Amino acid sequence: MATSKGANTYNRQNWEDAEFPILCQTCLGDNPYIRMTKDRFGKECKICSRPFTVFRWCPGARMRFKKTEVCQTCSKLKNICQTCLLDLEYGKSAVQVRDHALNLKDEVPKSEVNKEYYSQNMEREVQNLDATQPYGTLAKAQAPSDLLMKLARTTPYYKRNRPHICSFWVKGECKRGEECPYRHEKPTDPDDPLADQNIKDRYYGINDPVADKLLRRADTMPKLEPPEDTFITTLYVGNLGEKMTEKDLRDYFYQFGEIRSVTMVSRQQCAFIQFTSRSAAELAAEQSFNKLILCGRRLVIKWGRSQAKAAASVTKEGVEKKLEPVPGLPGALPPPPEELTNNYFNLTDTTNILLPPPPPLPPPPNASRPPLPSAVFSCNLFLSGPRYPPPPPPFLRPPGIPPPGPPPALRPIGMFPPPPRIPPPSAPPRPPPGTSVQSQTVKTPPTHPAIHYPSQDPQRMGSAGPADD
Repeated sequence: MATSKGANTYNRQNWEDAEFPILCQTCLGDNPYIRMTKDRFGKECKICSRPFTVFRWCPGARMRFKKTEVCQTCSKLKNICQTCLLDLEYGKSAVQVRDHALNLKDEVPKSEVNKEYYSQNMEREVQNLDATQPYGTLAKAQAPSDLLMKLARTTPYYKRNRPHICSFWVKGECKRGEECPYRHEKPTDPDDPLADQNIKDRYYGINDPVADKLLRRADTMPKLEPPEDTFITTLYVGNLGEKMTEKDLRDYFYQFGEIRSVTMVSRQQCAFIQFTSRSAAELAAEQSFNKLILCGRRLVIKWGRSQAKAAASVTKEGVEKKLEPVPGLPGALPPPPEELTNNYFNLTDTTNILLPPPPPLPPPPNASRPPLPSAVFSCNLFLSGPRYPPPPPPFLRPPGIPPPGPPPALRPIGMFPPPPRIPPPSAPPRPPPGTSVQSQTVKTPPTHPAIHYPSQDPQRMGSAGPADD
């Protein structure tokens, strides 16, 4: 019989009255300062149906309000969060995945008759145990499983706190716009198993779609195969971070065998660990690949490369970088068949290519024939020989028109012709012998300066010359 808050007050002293909830880091959010509301005996636990204290808070900006769903007694029995019901130790593993990996069997009764009695007995045992130790069936686990180490999450997943999808926006009727507190996104496929989840199935680990998804992911995870070279005893360790030291690596890998050397590369945040034997290196790679977490960081484990192959790849030009093939891309095309290797279109093999014969040469001119006109010869030469433009046709002058003379001399534009040259004045004739110079009068022409322009001519301007004596 369920002991609800409003039905009766039967066994009310066993109702839960807590001061702080049991939550995971993802549900708490990234803000270290949270304001919570506390409702004492606010709701019934969805597993044991007993009233408990309900806490409600907002994990961050643009996130939905969250609250506790189960009581602290049911949370301690499974070591899970009171809100998301996921494991607290391995990050995101569901109860079904954890029980499958650790081979645990659920002992929590599901009938209404035994739930109250079982919850009271387990709550009495929890009060007498240390709060830092796991309770219930989880305390019986001997060692962590490899499957849980592979699926463990080292960082919180705050995307899980997003608000729900707005149903009015899906219908096209949302009028809030950016002020709507819900998401305006396309909903998931209704046929997707993750769209239908039940809180009781997650708690008991039965038909949980989240657990099925995690188990399928674990089956498809890659495996680290040892190299063919048996002389390789070095492991590559990546994603170390700044806080990782050589002592931390030695303390962990020393359990697999004797270590010869540990080389730290701080710039690339990686290290190379060399073992003395190949069996120790194989054991360390098998136990550490994709499940090693040190100092809160998941480390990357790979095999070292062979030094002989690295030396062989060095050529005269430099070092050949052999990149790993990208997964998902198609492979190389197959070679063509042999009947298509030697043909006219294959230019790789030029030994057996049959080139077309050259064009025949034109026949020589026959001497018995009369010579062809120049126009016909130029036309035939143009058609048979190289394609040059034909010569221009001769200019035919009508009869009675003389041929033009030589073209006039050209001068630059804007230059005047040189002035006419004036001969120098001749000397007067000498008198005959026996005559005196005084008896003979000699007229000398008037001397004028050199005339360069027509405007300098005095006669043109209307002035008279010098008067005669």
